[in-house]
Amino acid sequence: MKSQRYAILGTGALGGLYGAMLARAGHEVHFLLRSDYDHVRTHGLKVESIWGDIELPQVNAHPTADTIPPCDVTIVALKTTQNHQLPNLLAAPTSQGGSVLVLQNGLNIETEAIAATSRDRVMSGCAFLCSNKVGPGHIRHLDQGRIVFGDLDKNVTGSRAQQTAAEMVACGIDAKVSDNVALVRWRKLMWNIPFNGLSVILDASTKDLIEDAAGLQLATSLVDEVHHAASAIGIMIPDEHKRQTIESTRIMVPYDSSMRLDFKSRRPMEIRAIFENPIQAAASVGFDMPMVRTLRDQLRFLDRRNGNG
Repeated sequence: MKSQRYAILGTGALGGLYGAMLARAGHEVHFLLRSDYDHVRTHGLKVESIWGDIELPQVNAHPTADTIPPCDVTIVALKTTQNHQLPNLLAAPTSQGGSVLVLQNGLNIETEAIAATSRDRVMSGCAFLCSNKVGPGHIRHLDQGRIVFGDLDKNVTGSRAQQTAAEMVACGIDAKVSDNVALVRWRKLMWNIPFNGLSVILDASTKDLIEDAAGLQLATSLVDEVHHAASAIGIMIPDEHKRQTIESTRIMVPYDSSMRLDFKSRRPMEIRAIFENPIQAAASVGFDMPMVRTLRDQLRFLDRRNGNG
């Protein structure tokens, strides 16, 4: 098959890493940049990674999505707080077809991508990744990095997801296709809800949380509650994944969650996608998530105090 052309909407910790790996391997990749466009245009993109450092002195950098050419795959790597912009951002790169790969945290976050294209053109998944943007055009990948994704519409047939995953694997990315996107998302929520939420409320890194008895108990109880909510909805995640969620956090490098970094920088936190939407999904089948609701309310208070409505 012909090599695919990619667009990266959001050249941050996630999009910068995976986009740079695709570009290094020879794919045509177009990067949407905002605040650091001038820097990257002049100095290129730098990635420090456990999979090997990357220096791209020249990249296809775009200050606006309007100049991105039609692409085969457009990867949405923005925070979900920016999803209201997707109808405009997706217009150019998807103008001649192509698919959209939504790589964001949370639940029920594909609505805008579907509206801008169509459900049968949207792939969705999660990145199990420890990575930060540490400066203009500078990404530091610290640990893990697997992407798991699949077609949102289960009636889609063909090799689109398989080709995309194969190209990623050939670039050195740990990518896997799943036929159950909902399970992938709830599996990631088992980490995102406790460790993003508690990292903000308790002002703690993953290491701080996992090595403190009280922090560990809180995280474990939240993992259990999310696991039970998934089961109530009909998403059957093996019990073993509860232990794996805690143990994988125990052995990862000390890490500041993306939500904690957003809070410290006074940026809006992804409360709706990661907390509110799962709470509503569970409530729709009569299941309550009291610990997660409490965490949501605390985060809302802090977000408002940071000036984010």
